[in-house]
Amino acid sequence: MATGTKKPRALKAHITRLEMNTPPRQSLPLPVNLQTALMRAPNIPLPFYRFLYSQVGRRWNWVDRLRLSDDKLAAVLHDKRTHITVLYVNGAPAGFYELFHESEDVVELCHFGLIEHALGLGVGKWFLLQALHAAWGLEPKKLTVTTNNLDHPRALQLYQMFGFNPVSTADALVRPLSDEEWAELGKR
Repeated sequence: MATGTKKPRALKAHITRLEMNTPPRQSLPLPVNLQTALMRAPNIPLPFYRFLYSQVGRRWNWVDRLRLSDDKLAAVLHDKRTHITVLYVNGAPAGFYELFHESEDVVELCHFGLIEHALGLGVGKWFLLQALHAAWGLEPKKLTVTTNNLDHPRALQLYQMFGFNPVSTADALVRPLSDEEWAELGKR
C-alpha cells in the first residue's frame, strides 16, 4: 500500500496594505546587555537567505520565496533595488529586513521579522525602527508594507504605532509548505 503525505490545507489570509508618508520621529534605545550588529547583505547567498526566511517566517506561513527556483530567487535578491539587512544578537543571526526600492517615490518593506530565539529580548521595536530609518534613507515619498492575520498577532498594531496607515485590504489563500517541500528545501 502506497503511503502519501497529505498536503496541508490552504489557510485564509486577510491582507492589509499600509503606507507611511513621513519618517518616524521616535528613537528607541537598544536593550542593554545584548551585543548586536546590523549588517547589509548585498549579495546574500541563497541558502543563507532561505535559512533566514524560513526561521523568521515558518510559524507565520511565509512560503512565497521558498517556492522560487534558485534563478528566480537570485533575480529578486540580487536586484540592485533590493536591500537586505541581517540583525545579529550575541553573535548569531536573529532576524532580517528586506527593502525594495520600487520606484523613485516608493520603498516597500517587503519582509521584517525576528528568529524565535530573539523574541522577548526587547529588540523588535528597535529593529523595526532601524528598518524604517534605512528605508527613509533611500529618500522615498512613501513607504509601504503588507501584513496579514497569519503574521505575528501584533504586527498590524506595531506598524500603525510607528506611523503606517491602512490603505486597503484583501483576502487570499495561503498554501503552507508540505513535508515534501520542506524536505526538498533541505537538499538545496
